[in-house]
Amino acid sequence: MSRKKELIFNTIIIGIGKFGTQVLSIFLLPLYTSVLSTREYGIYDFVWTISIFLIPIITLLMEESMFRFLIDAKTDEEKDEIISQVVRYIIKRLLIYTILILFIGVIISKVDIYIALIYIISGVLMTSINAILRGFGKIKVYSALNFLNSVTVIILNIIFILKLRLGYKSLLYSAIIVNFLCVIFITFKFKIYKSLKFNDKRKLKEMKKYSLPLVPNSISWATINTSDRLILTSFMGPSANGVYAMANKFPTVMDNIYGFFYTAWKESAAKALKDDDSSTFYNNIYDMLKGILFSIVIGMCACMPFVFNFLIKNEFKDAYIYIPVLLISMFYSNMSGFYGGIFSAYKDTKIMGYTTLISAIINLIINIICIRFIGIWAAVGSTLIATFTVYIIRKNRIKNKITLSYDSITLTILKVLIALIVMYSYYSKKIAVNILTLIIVLIFCVILNRKTISLFLNFTKKKLNK
Repeated sequence: MSRKKELIFNTIIIGIGKFGTQVLSIFLLPLYTSVLSTREYGIYDFVWTISIFLIPIITLLMEESMFRFLIDAKTDEEKDEIISQVVRYIIKRLLIYTILILFIGVIISKVDIYIALIYIISGVLMTSINAILRGFGKIKVYSALNFLNSVTVIILNIIFILKLRLGYKSLLYSAIIVNFLCVIFITFKFKIYKSLKFNDKRKLKEMKKYSLPLVPNSISWATINTSDRLILTSFMGPSANGVYAMANKFPTVMDNIYGFFYTAWKESAAKALKDDDSSTFYNNIYDMLKGILFSIVIGMCACMPFVFNFLIKNEFKDAYIYIPVLLISMFYSNMSGFYGGIFSAYKDTKIMGYTTLISAIINLIINIICIRFIGIWAAVGSTLIATFTVYIIRKNRIKNKITLSYDSITLTILKVLIALIVMYSYYSKKIAVNILTLIIVLIFCVILNRKTISLFLNFTKKKLNK
């Protein structure tokens, strides 16, 4: 199987496992926005964001290093050595931070901090298990596991919210329960515990060298999200954060769709590096990705006037005006991630750390200066500027590794015109304009992605005929 076909196959497998649940979670937004207040959802989002911020600090992203080194491992003994050293290292750090967070909890006497702690522990274990599955090449199992995880979380959310009336804590409890169940199942299913041995630490130093530069990158991305939430909550209260979090729900769907690709891309980019035609492969995928992500942005903006009022209820409706800018931010974030996949393939992870560190500082400064004057727009605007900064720096630095092709002037102008039409339609809220724009966008997206669509259909047809 060629690299391109392998990437498509892995993306499809991962996508099958997650896309259905993403669609279902979107249709559950009316439930969340009807039952939960903006304040409750704001508190949940704040706890979730803080947890996401702490996980890479605790693990130092050694699970990513484990995944990358498992790809290159040639023997079972080498795989056992990698897993043993990383798992022991993560557990030690997890114990240290658990004690620290428990101590803080005693001082401030907040129940939420204990819930957040358990959520963090479950998240650390789940990401580690996922890294092992991906490192073993068990993409189908990885996909099935995350599909069942998401579906079960959604079911428990409904039960906890409607039946037990647990409010925003329902969303945290569901994830905690399901994460632990998945970790236990995979550990015993693949007998991962047998890989845990007291061996030496020869590889640990090399793996740290790979993962440590990734930590500033991950923390900086988390800082961008966390600073937005923290400053909004501090200056405007949980309700404002709830509106901002709901506006981010739609770009998050785009990010999750990209995540199907990115999970497979990191593996394919690393493997393709050894091929003679790696430059051609990278350029083909680059062209495909640009077209798909641009289509998702304009497609979601064109559809939003028709679906927003159906999905979002009550005081969350203010989120509408922020969605397009956040979608554009996500576009730049995802394209930066593509460049990051190539840097990771070359094991040059330093660039990823300092670029996102710069953007995090920019994001924080803009938030602090502007929050008093423009409110939620400070968080939205700072996110766009921060993600665009990373995109530009990485785009320029990637030239030192590989030459990537860029859009022609004609195509660039056409994209800008389409984007302007979509933005006008989005904020005009004129039904005739919205319908005409949607038709134009659909035609443009099909033409823009015709090669990708053809490749996908041919690939799917061959798979079905086997």
